[in-house]
Amino acid sequence: MEREIPRHTLDGVSNAEKSCHPFTTGDGLGLSLQRFRRDECDDVVVLIHGLTSSSDMFIMPEHHNLVSYLLDNGLSDVWCVDFRMSNRFSYNLYPNRYTIDDAALYDHPAAIETVRQAVGEDKRIHVIAHCVGSLSFVMALAAGTVSGISSCVSNSIALTPHIPRWSRFKITFFPFILERILDIPYVSPGWPSEPRLSRGKMLSKLISLFHRECDEPSCHMLSLMWGSGWPALFVHENLAPQTHRRLADLFGGTGLNYHRHVARMVKAGNRAVKMFPGDPRYNGLPDDYFEAGVGIGTPVLFVTGDKNRVFADSNIHCYERLRERGAAHHRLQVFADYGHQDLFMGKDAACDVFPDLLGFIRQNRDAATAGADNKQQ
Repeated sequence: MEREIPRHTLDGVSNAEKSCHPFTTGDGLGLSLQRFRRDECDDVVVLIHGLTSSSDMFIMPEHHNLVSYLLDNGLSDVWCVDFRMSNRFSYNLYPNRYTIDDAALYDHPAAIETVRQAVGEDKRIHVIAHCVGSLSFVMALAAGTVSGISSCVSNSIALTPHIPRWSRFKITFFPFILERILDIPYVSPGWPSEPRLSRGKMLSKLISLFHRECDEPSCHMLSLMWGSGWPALFVHENLAPQTHRRLADLFGGTGLNYHRHVARMVKAGNRAVKMFPGDPRYNGLPDDYFEAGVGIGTPVLFVTGDKNRVFADSNIHCYERLRERGAAHHRLQVFADYGHQDLFMGKDAACDVFPDLLGFIRQNRDAATAGADNKQQ
């Protein structure tokens, strides 16, 4: 396949010092952070991708990406996490029992600690998290495995998963059908470009029969993997043509155990709960993350698109339910004519979305600075 844009390129960010920072989790996985730095900054931003994507979603060269936007607007030290769900690693491509609990218990604490060791304890850390990366990071905040975060932007889902009816059917039955009947260990948007007629490629051809909204088979596969719609993951008009053509590079394959965990949460009354409550390895995590999350002190901006066909109005529910419980320091922002992924990968996101994220960080930066000045006086 001839690529217009190289896979895993860093060319989308210019005039910045770029460095890779490997780290290891408590359960023995090697992960990494990409750092983009122009100058010293008291406010450091950490970006967290979603399931099957990677840090690439924040540094796309075909449009003004989030890392460049933050650097251009005075936040001159930005880090991108690649945790166990990243397509930059192979962890999703073989059968395993990894759950969203593992990211909350092992990945995010290790990533934030790596950032702190590099920048120093006196710097404020702000997090912008997406999709299952957002779900797992807010779970980490609720569990207390991560602390000292000055602000958090949570896109699409936090502690109250709500999904469309067709998605409920898929995550209930598809893991069994794919793994036990078809003997397929993972599902991938890269199947359509496989060089031979594999089971995955045949399945992708079948899926494309039901998706006439575009001529990109990888887009059809992503609609199978996540959400309900034609397409499910984004609003087509919000993507640059180059982005639409390289979806198989921006998203990878994944096993289905994470889907099982989301299904468990939905069945538990649309609350983030532990996957294996009897497993002693997870004794340090709460059985019910929502109840624990009522006490989260970090200000959270819950964001979503009004055309979100993956996690629907999950973040609206989370904001409202936390506010009913007395958590008045959080905020909600719903973006018109946006879906799930295009809030970050859309060609006009730098105009339509990023200013609100930047404003939330600045608001909390200024509040922290004023608080520190008052203490000195």
